[in-house]
Amino acid sequence: MLHYTVPANQSLWALAFGGTPLFCRGEDEIQDLKYLYSLNSMEWSLLPPATESVIQEVSKAAKGRFVGEPSYVYEHVEVLRKGEGEEAESEELVIKVTEEKRLAVTVYQINQEVSVVPRGAFIRSPHGLVQANRSFGGLTYSEAGKLEHFMHFVKQRNMKKRSILEMGELNPVMDFMDTLSDDIPNGSWHLRFEYANHACVIRSHLWLGLTFYQIPMTPQHGYVYIGDGIRNLSLPFML
Repeated sequence: MLHYTVPANQSLWALAFGGTPLFCRGEDEIQDLKYLYSLNSMEWSLLPPATESVIQEVSKAAKGRFVGEPSYVYEHVEVLRKGEGEEAESEELVIKVTEEKRLAVTVYQINQEVSVVPRGAFIRSPHGLVQANRSFGGLTYSEAGKLEHFMHFVKQRNMKKRSILEMGELNPVMDFMDTLSDDIPNGSWHLRFEYANHACVIRSHLWLGLTFYQIPMTPQHGYVYIGDGIRNLSLPFML
């Protein structure tokens, strides 16, 4: 079982992979991320960056479940045709990618698509840096019951068109990320109160195994992912 903790927001990760990863934050909480993983919780290795080219390679070559060995190599053969008619020739292109790279891409994609923070837990400075809000005291019970008060912990990507009235209610210091309520398809998240209504729990239907919690009226929040590292592509047919 692979897991890692993040003291900043009590986050725990787990994948069907033999080891333990950890990620560290820099000056900017959203951008300056480095990912580490370990097979024995003592010796650590830096995960390679999930660049666009690596993401493309992984999407083509890595299929099925994780094997459990970082050095394992996935292979995919593409047949390229050059020329036309009788002069056409076929050429094989072999794409190889290691499981270590697949792990890096999977962690990156999960963070990009389903990492969650409550509104107000992080603020953006006048210089554009995103940092923890030390005065954050938690959401109220009323706020915690609505997806619009929870945000993706990544740079805003889906700028929703809002009315002048709605724009007037936004605070640029806190409202600089996409809210879960704007996600498509509708129904990608399940929110409920658990533990005698003392905790707000949100679960992702896109990445099954991703669970976020927030204790209303306290700054306590975080998320855990325990799953096989495979995106749920059947989500549109489940709703």
